[in-house]
Amino acid sequence: MGETKTDPRILRTRKLIMDSFIELSGKKEFKDITVKDITTEAMINRATFYYHFEDIYDLLEKVLSEVLLINLDCSIYEDRVLDEEVLMKIFKAITDFQLSLSHRCHRGYEDIIARIIRDQSEVIFEKMLVKQHGKGKDQGLRVTAVMLSWSLYGASEEWRRSSGEESPEEYIRGALPYLLKGVNEKSD
Repeated sequence: MGETKTDPRILRTRKLIMDSFIELSGKKEFKDITVKDITTEAMINRATFYYHFEDIYDLLEKVLSEVLLINLDCSIYEDRVLDEEVLMKIFKAITDFQLSLSHRCHRGYEDIIARIIRDQSEVIFEKMLVKQHGKGKDQGLRVTAVMLSWSLYGASEEWRRSSGEESPEEYIRGALPYLLKGVNEKSD
């Protein structure tokens, strides 16, 4: 089964299901979308849907993860050190992702969206920290990655709620030196 997942027909069908879901989510709330709606929109049968996804929540999670990964574009960070510019780019990707969902984001999405943002950014932070500090699996670096992912997510939520005139970059710029240098050191 591992090889068949890369079969172009399987990838096309999976994309068709995901695109149909995105199309439907622009028309109705998530709670009102059924597997039947998706299979009708995609012109596939139920068995095909269930071959690709466990249920509608699995589909939602995969669609949102893919959209966030496209926003984050992990390849940008592969050879970078964790600095203010990188934190700014990741924060901007997170806020762009949240804004792209706003017209479809209804109650019920929030927990899934939060978990996806934290999980995806945590992976990026941990890879960068491990590479930067030349250590393998280190509990301190892992916890640091968790803290960074939760704090950027929390800041993005605060920015979204206050959503005044400030851009995401302006909103987070003042906090970045404290995140990187520590709260006890004076920032420049």
